[in-house]
Amino acid sequence: MEENKVKIRLFLSRFFRKYELGDDEDIFALGFVNSLFAMQLVMFLEKEFSIRIDNADMDLDNFRTINGMLKLIEMKTL
Repeated sequence: MEENKVKIRLFLSRFFRKYELGDDEDIFALGFVNSLFAMQLVMFLEKEFSIRIDNADMDLDNFRTINGMLKLIEMKTL
């Protein structure tokens, strides 16, 4: 789980260079996300963790925070 967190944090740091993002900080509320980035995030998660994100998974709560993304990955890999 910690390894997955590091991978997500590394990906996000490429976009939020001057901000140390906390595990429960809402990247949407912080204004970091636009529609292009949202699609890049989905594609990264699918490729990096070998999961398929379906329409039913497209709930903002799955993508708002690092911990939310970790829960989605865990759910999809069980």
